[in-house]
Amino acid sequence: MMTGFVHLHNLLRWVILVLLIWSLINSFSKKNGKEARILTIVSHVMLLLGLVQWFAGAWGLKLIQAAGGMGAVMKDAMQRKMAIEHPLLMIISIALITVAGISVKKGKDNAKWFYLIALILILAGIPWSRPLMPGMH
Repeated sequence: MMTGFVHLHNLLRWVILVLLIWSLINSFSKKNGKEARILTIVSHVMLLLGLVQWFAGAWGLKLIQAAGGMGAVMKDAMQRKMAIEHPLLMIISIALITVAGISVKKGKDNAKWFYLIALILILAGIPWSRPLMPGMH
């Protein structure tokens, strides 16, 4: 089951990136589409999948416990990326996407900046060393 969550999480990465870029372009051109709402929903689903993986999977809490604590994880770049940096950056990004979606719904002009910062954080936080699509090695 956890493998399915990982594959779905990996696949939804691309959905979020496409929707985020689409929402960003529309917010700069002052168009309000349904993609902002869909982006918010998909990003929240992604957050739930990620939290399940962090608490029950091998790259989160279990990794920190197996490594001997937070200090040991912070010394290893890959472990730090997967257990700390990736979840933190993604949670912040999803919060920004949510705020941007609310701004779009209210007709405010500041959504583009929230989307832009979220996109930068997501691109920085994605573990690019992992397979690009589910099932690829």
